[in-house]
Amino acid sequence: MNLYPMKLTAPCKDYIWGGNRLREEYGKTSNSDKIAESWELSCHKDGESVISEGVYAGKTLSRFIEENGKAVLGQNCVKFENFPILIKLIDAKDNLSVQVHPDNEYALRVEGEYGKTEMWYIVDCEPGAELLYGFKSNISKAEFESRIKDNTLLEVTNSVPVHKGDVFFIEAGTLHAIGKGILIAEIQQNSNTTYRIYDYGRVGADGKPRQLHVEKAVEVTELAPPKYPTKAMGETEQREGCSVQLLSECDYFRVNKICVWEHCVLEASEKSFNSILVLDGEGEIDGVKLKKGDSCFIPAGYGLYTFRGKAEMVVTDIH
Repeated sequence: MNLYPMKLTAPCKDYIWGGNRLREEYGKTSNSDKIAESWELSCHKDGESVISEGVYAGKTLSRFIEENGKAVLGQNCVKFENFPILIKLIDAKDNLSVQVHPDNEYALRVEGEYGKTEMWYIVDCEPGAELLYGFKSNISKAEFESRIKDNTLLEVTNSVPVHKGDVFFIEAGTLHAIGKGILIAEIQQNSNTTYRIYDYGRVGADGKPRQLHVEKAVEVTELAPPKYPTKAMGETEQREGCSVQLLSECDYFRVNKICVWEHCVLEASEKSFNSILVLDGEGEIDGVKLKKGDSCFIPAGYGLYTFRGKAEMVVTDIH
């Protein structure tokens, strides 16, 4: 088996709220006018990452895994039936819809795929940018339904000012919406199930209001304020040539922010693959050059490797 750091090409999505920062600043390519999202690490049928270099160039990441076996994902992935996560860059030029994701039990029963717990890292944002994060206080299901019907939902939701470097953990069932002027890195379960509740009266490309999923949303939404912190979880650890900070850790993923000013030694052990997403700067791993906006998959069992350069990146594995 030929294991090496696999630079990936991301499929892009042109949702109506997207902008063009991912094209202009992060090197993404698309035939669409907008690039709202780039799916940086994806084995999902709605958009798959493609290996761009080396002996597997041109193959989807899922095909590489199929041909080489789940050992390339690592022992910690055995508990998952499918590839466990999906990583995106998201450019919100306008507000996203108010939405919620179901948990595994509900999603598997109703949608035939897993639910979605996710984490947001604020890569950049405009001054004064805000996002919606749960409710201000407990509300009843009856009030939730009533406020959806009479368009007063935003009166009871929790608006949070955001700053570059903030972290939000969005557990399945948490009402949320990314606000305009925010660019995030999103690490999530491998799911594309979203229930849209409120969309500011916008219409889609067909001129019709976008579909809402109110009945399902009411069934799965947690009607209490979020119980998770909105800042990075860990202290910054200084290492030779770099610093490492734990951003988020849960049953589905572990995410570290790494700032490299010279070099950083990392490991893709037999336990888990590594996913590297470069947010700024540039460098290389064993001859594979990476720059701002690049994503790289390091198969489990590759062992110790060194990123050399100057960069800020998020590194995700399965803990």
